[in-house]
Amino acid sequence: MIDELKRVVIGSPIETARAVHERLNKRTALAVFSSDAMSSSAYATEEILRHLALAGPALLGAAAFQYAGPLAGLIALLLVIVVFSYRQTIAAYPKGGGSYIVCSENLGRLPGLVAGAALLTDYVLTVAVSISAGVFALTSLIRPLAPYSVPIAVAAIFLIALANLRGLRESGTLFAAPTYLFLAIVLTMIAYAALRWASGDEITITPPPGPVAGPGELEFGPESHYEDVGLILLMSSFASGCAALTGIEAIADGVPAFKKPEAHNARVTLVWMAAFLLTMFLGITWLSGYGAIPSNEESILSQIGRGVFGEGLLHTVLQFATAGILFLAANTAFADFPRLASFIARDRFLPRQFTSLGDRLVFSNGIVLLSAASAVLVIIFSARVTNLIPLYAVGVFLGFTLSQAGMVRRWFRLRTPGWQRSAFLNGLGAVTTFIVLWVIIIAKFAEGAWMVVFLIPTIVLIFLGIHKHYVATAKQLSLEGLEPPPALRNTVIVPVSTLHRGVINALKYAEAMAPGNVTAVHISMDEEQTAKVRAKWAKWGGDTPLVVLDSPYRSLVRPLIRYLDEVDRRWDSDVITVVLPEFVPAKWWHALLHNQTAFLLKTALLFRKNRVVVSVPYRLEQ
Repeated sequence: MIDELKRVVIGSPIETARAVHERLNKRTALAVFSSDAMSSSAYATEEILRHLALAGPALLGAAAFQYAGPLAGLIALLLVIVVFSYRQTIAAYPKGGGSYIVCSENLGRLPGLVAGAALLTDYVLTVAVSISAGVFALTSLIRPLAPYSVPIAVAAIFLIALANLRGLRESGTLFAAPTYLFLAIVLTMIAYAALRWASGDEITITPPPGPVAGPGELEFGPESHYEDVGLILLMSSFASGCAALTGIEAIADGVPAFKKPEAHNARVTLVWMAAFLLTMFLGITWLSGYGAIPSNEESILSQIGRGVFGEGLLHTVLQFATAGILFLAANTAFADFPRLASFIARDRFLPRQFTSLGDRLVFSNGIVLLSAASAVLVIIFSARVTNLIPLYAVGVFLGFTLSQAGMVRRWFRLRTPGWQRSAFLNGLGAVTTFIVLWVIIIAKFAEGAWMVVFLIPTIVLIFLGIHKHYVATAKQLSLEGLEPPPALRNTVIVPVSTLHRGVINALKYAEAMAPGNVTAVHISMDEEQTAKVRAKWAKWGGDTPLVVLDSPYRSLVRPLIRYLDEVDRRWDSDVITVVLPEFVPAKWWHALLHNQTAFLLKTALLFRKNRVVVSVPYRLEQ
C-alpha cells in the first residue's frame, strides 16, 4: 500500500538511462540561474528602509532617500566587485566552481567544509526568504490573505518540494517566463517613472494606513523615534540591503549547463545578470524616495507600483510577477541544495543516503531535508522576510569570502599567464566581502545573526563526526592484513512462543543450517500454555530438543539473552544464530493486532557480539 501511495504522489520510477541534462544558451541561462539574484531586488530596498525608519520622521518617505540612495550605491559597488571576482572563478573552473569545490581544492578540507556548511544554510534560508517574500507580494495585493501567510508559505514549500520529488527539470521555458515577466514589468515601471520625472509629471506614492514597520516585529507610529542616525543604524541598514547580492554564485555553480564555449557564455551571462540587478535595485531605491514607507500591510515594491502605474492591471501583473520569480528563486535552491549535499556526502562528510538518486532521478533525501528545514524556519519566523534577513546574509558573505580567498591561493600556486591581475581581482573581492561579513555580524548579531554564527561551526562538527565514523568503519572492514579466518562452528537457537506452521518452517530452516546443533527455546510465563507447547512439541518437534526457561517477571527478552550467554560460555561457540519464526499478515493493519515479539528480540540481539539473527517469514493469505 505504501508503495502504491508513493507511486501516486511521486510518480513511476524513471530509468537512469533517461537522465537528460539540458544545455542552455545565454538567454535561457539568464532565466534559469539568475532568478535568485534578481528576485532579491524585490525586498532588498525594503530592508534598508525598515532599519532607517528607526530614526523616526527624519528618515521616513522621501527623507529616507538621502541615506538609502548612498547605501544602495555602496551595495551596487560591492556587487560589481563580487561579479568581476566570480568572472575569474568561472574562467578557472569551467566544470563548475562553487565555494565548496574551490575552497576544498585550494584552502584545504576544513575551509571547504565551512564553505559547504555556509552554502547549505544559505540554500535553506533562500527557500524561507523567497517563499515568505513571494507570499508578502500576494498579500500586498490581496489583503484578506495576510492572516494566512504562514500556512500559504508552508503549502508553497510543500508543493515545490513535491514537484521536485516528481523530477521537475530545469526547463528553459518553465524558468524563462516568470523571470522575464518580472524583469519586463519592473524595468517598464522604472522607465515609465523616469519619463514622468523627465516630463515634470509628479510621482506620488501613498503608503497604506497603519503603523510604520521596522526590523523584526517592531511597529510604531510615524512620529516615533527609536535611534539617531549613527554608524550602527547605517551599518544595520547596509547589512540588510546586502541581501541584494544573494544568488550571484549560482552561475559559477552551473557553468557545465551552458552551451559551448561554457565559460565564455557563463561570464557574459553573469555580467548581464549584474546589469539587470543593478538597474532594478537602484531604480526601486530611487522610486522609494517618492514617499514609500515600510509597512507590514503592503510591500515597498507594491507601493511603488501603485504610485507609478495606479491601481490597475499593471500593478496586479507586477505583484504576480514578483511572487512568481520569488517562488522560482526558491525552486532554484531545491536543485542546488541536494546536489551540494551529494558532493559533501560523496566525500563522506554527510550520510551516504544523500548521494542516492530517487525513483525520479533526483536526490530525494536532500529535497526532503531542505523542505522540512525551510518550513520550520517559515513557521518560527512567521513568514516575515525582515525576521529572516539577519540570518541570510552571514552565510552568503562567508561563502563569498572563502571562495575568493581560495581563488587567490590558486593563482599564487599555479601562476598561469595573467595571474597577477586575476589574483588582484579575487583578492579585492575577498577583502571586501570579508569586511562586509564582519559588518553584518556586528550589526545583525543581536537580531539573529548569532544563530548562524553558531550554527555553521556546529554543522562543520557534524561533518567531521560523520567523516570520522566512515573512516573508522572503512578501517575496520578493510581486508588489508587479514588472515583467512578458520571455519565457524554454528549453534542455532529457535525461540518458540507457541507451535504453528511458521515455527515448523523456521525449524526446518535451522536444521538445514546446522544439522544436529539446533535447540528450541520456550519462555514460560504460563504453566498451562507451556504444557500445550510441550505436548505439541512431542508430535512436531522431531529430534530437536526443547528447552523451557521460566520467566517469573514475564519478560521474553532477558531470559533468552541469559540463556544465549550461558550457551556461549558452555560450548565456546564461534557464533550463535537465532532463527526467528515470523508470520507476515495479508493486510498492513493486521500487524497492529499482533504482538511484535520478533521485532523486540531482533532489537535486543542486534548489538550483541557473536550473535546472528535470521528471520524466517511465513506469509498469510487472508
